[in-house]
Amino acid sequence: MADALIRVENLYKLFGNSPEKYMPLVHQGKSKDEILAETGHTLGLKDINLTINAGEIFVIMGLSGSGKSTLIRHFNRLIDPTEGVIKVEGTDVMQFNAKELEQFRRHKMSMVFQRFGLLPHKTVLENVAYGLRIQGVSKAEALSRGRQWLETVGLAGYEEQYPAQLSGGQQQRVGLARALCTDAEILLMDEAFSALDPLIRSEMQDQLVQLQEKLHKTIIFITHDLDEALRLGDRIAILKDGEIVQQGEPEEILLNPANDYVEAFVRDVNRARALTVETVMKDPAYRITADTIAGALQQMKGFGRDYGYIVNDEGYQGVVKAERLEEAYQADKDATLDETLYEDVEPVDPQAVLETVIPNTLDADYPLPVVDEEGQLTGQLTRGTLAEVLGESQKPVEKDDSKVNA
Repeated sequence: MADALIRVENLYKLFGNSPEKYMPLVHQGKSKDEILAETGHTLGLKDINLTINAGEIFVIMGLSGSGKSTLIRHFNRLIDPTEGVIKVEGTDVMQFNAKELEQFRRHKMSMVFQRFGLLPHKTVLENVAYGLRIQGVSKAEALSRGRQWLETVGLAGYEEQYPAQLSGGQQQRVGLARALCTDAEILLMDEAFSALDPLIRSEMQDQLVQLQEKLHKTIIFITHDLDEALRLGDRIAILKDGEIVQQGEPEEILLNPANDYVEAFVRDVNRARALTVETVMKDPAYRITADTIAGALQQMKGFGRDYGYIVNDEGYQGVVKAERLEEAYQADKDATLDETLYEDVEPVDPQAVLETVIPNTLDADYPLPVVDEEGQLTGQLTRGTLAEVLGESQKPVEKDDSKVNA
């Protein structure tokens, strides 16, 4: 995700009859309320600067009136800015003439609406194929591709139904299939799931994540729900009164809120479900590379712990404890390390959600090894780390943490 597909630079939107006339007040630092009181104009966006990378889900979130829906409508120029630049693949979309803008909307960006936006007099299949027909694709090909996308979103067999015959979740699946059917590179999703019941909303979130793993679209997703933002977003921008107050990766925002406004957002988030092991693990400091028991004990003594992680050229091998090594050393001072001396402990996947590893972490007498899919030791997870991240209320009190807080 290194390539910036979209760049927004110094974007302002002032709603009213004479926005250019009153823009100096905005640049003077007048607040949204002050500008409204003095001029009758509403400041929708103020100095928005962001980049959106190819293939990522970029979430824009904020409360009602924060400017998030106004911002997303600038990307396809449903709203034109008062000032600023929007570039897609290096091209300033503000320079498009009417014909170029029409082609841009038809082929480059698709939009999924909160209220589905389906045509009630057309069948499900006709709705999905509608964007292709506008593009000039033949009816036969459009319907064929429409059937494929209906199957992809789990609606095979519903082709001849009408929107009114479907549930809300099914209607939103049709809307998603219609947006994907045009093969547009960029999807704009404005509160796309907020009208759905919680269970159906969760299912749609799961489906979007699964589709994204295959399609690698660039998705700009608007929501007022931080849990949804954390679940879906590769990166998140939080708006307040038309300004970006923080943007970054989900774990960065969750663990390091920029101000009181963001902190209020993240306060009630279930961190155990929102964070992965990778986001909170510590560096694995206690590596043992020796191949003899004597060498292992010497290395362990050097870093002042009674345990260590055995690693070699093939990666992580296991955990050993000093007590067991000393017993083996007394029996044979020249013995080599082997797996019979390893502790019975299951390593943790760095992508695992914290909630799934809490029991193992609490039961262990030492930090759990974090091992990636290539078998390499990438970190360690301690009870102390969990207590710090999840809050004092979840801090275990029945065990002595003195061994594991390093």
